Amino acid sequence: MRKFLLTMTALFTLASAAYAETIKASVNGLVCSFCATGITKTFKAQAAVDQIKVDLDSKLVTINTKSGQTMDDATITKLLTNSGYTVTGITRGNE
Repeated sequence: MRKFLLTMTALFTLASAAYAETIKASVNGLVCSFCATGITKTFKAQAAVDQIKVDLDSKLVTINTKSGQTMDDATITKLLTNSGYTVTGITRGNE
């Protein structure tokens, strides 16, 4: 019984980790580290966000959500637009 419980716990943990999501938003207007800092602060304040990375060279914002959570495209677009940027595309993938 103990092995069964340990196995089930491990499977549950792995299954929930599979639902973490990586979202990539292409953004126009990113030009400096101030831009990156502002976007990072904005997204870190969101409950669903685990990690955020802003790549100024490729104009790409990568959002990693917490396990079992997601953010819809409208929310991402609104946060970036309200910060003064234009979203040119959003792609999604699981970790």
